Amino acid sequence: MSTQMRRFTGIAQASAPLIAVYAKVREPLLHLPNYAVPAFAERLERHGREPGFEAVLAFDAGGQPVGYAYGNTVEAGDRWWTRIGEVDEEYTTAPALALKEIGVTVPHRGTGLARRIHDELLAGRNERYVSLMVNPAAGEGKVQRVYESWGYEAIGAVQPSPDSPVLTAMVRLVDC
Repeated sequence: MSTQMRRFTGIAQASAPLIAVYAKVREPLLHLPNYAVPAFAERLERHGREPGFEAVLAFDAGGQPVGYAYGNTVEAGDRWWTRIGEVDEEYTTAPALALKEIGVTVPHRGTGLARRIHDELLAGRNERYVSLMVNPAAGEGKVQRVYESWGYEAIGAVQPSPDSPVLTAMVRLVDC
């Protein structure tokens, strides 16, 4: 399946295709408050205003979004780090990339597209580390194992909001 990657550095242009593809990717979970499209749209709008926001979307040959990843820069003291708890200073002494969301539609899973989107997002970033949070139950643990195979290691547990499951915080070098 042929896909084209597009990079967005502003939320205005990225918002509509991001919300559209998110709804496809998370369709089985949209009934849960934390995964509902309005909750995602609210988080996306907030994240889009944060420093270093960037998104990469993959589009199919027909121009439809089929995958995405986005994140922004976080510094020591940012709530990204503080809600994790004790975090090794090595990860927080310089700005890091917080990978807020990544996903691909069902027909594109298992094709390597998620990894290509991930790597495209990291390409050219100035941060030394990238961090993400994953539901350890997703795919019966498979999703976390995928991130481990990409070089991420667990550094703690966090519950970002009362409606969110407890997630595993992970980190790796950007150039890994």
